[in-house]
Amino acid sequence: MNICEFQEMMKHLYFHRDSERGLKGTYEWLVDEVKELGEALEGNDKEATEKEFADVIAWLASLANIVDVDLEKAALNKYPHKCPKCNSSPCKCTF
Repeated sequence: MNICEFQEMMKHLYFHRDSERGLKGTYEWLVDEVKELGEALEGNDKEATEKEFADVIAWLASLANIVDVDLEKAALNKYPHKCPKCNSSPCKCTF
């Protein structure tokens, strides 16, 4: 399954509920899931961490569906196999 297919699956499963919740409510849920991912990363439970990663991508897809953004297209347009800042692969940006 690619990103586009995953996003379409999330749309099929949750678009009605997500659109009723609205942009702000869905965004806030995504933020909560990112916080839960951060907490999971501090622990040693790989299964819990994997579940939080899954929740984050699911809520990101739901949010993208609400605003009609194709995540796969957006990601590949910004990151076309090279760093968008230095245009290198791998990245050669200095920090």
